[in-house]
Amino acid sequence: MADNARARKLADRIQVVVAETLDRRIKDPRLGFVTITDARVTGDLREATVFYTVYGDEEERAASAAALESAKGILRTEVGRQTGVRFTPTLAFVPDALPDNARTIEDLLDKARAKDAEVRQVSTGKTYAGEADPYRKPGDEDDAEADDEDGAGA
Repeated sequence: MADNARARKLADRIQVVVAETLDRRIKDPRLGFVTITDARVTGDLREATVFYTVYGDEEERAASAAALESAKGILRTEVGRQTGVRFTPTLAFVPDALPDNARTIEDLLDKARAKDAEVRQVSTGKTYAGEADPYRKPGDEDDAEADDEDGAGA
């Protein structure tokens, strides 16, 4: 078993090598605007998972996934040549879910902003049901006791 620091270093190097190789050597027309976002290597350094995003619609994502699968051998050869490890890890390409998660969070934030604006619009010109500040303050208790004493003596 390799230590986690070595696995992380190898993963970082794999990420860079795959991104550069895709940019310089792979000339597949199906390959769209692919960004390599992360790479992770197992503890035994035998398998690497490469996360990627594709700018475009579902058809372009599917075409880019097929292009990555067909270029897997070239990419693995290049990773082995540039990293110099004894056993070149197998590569698995996984679409990164981060953009979808970010889009979902942005949609939820937009809904919350719209709801806040709606509440703000409904509350304009309205007054409080009781006093504007319903909380007692330290000086208020003294005033209430003084009023009780004055009222009891009258």
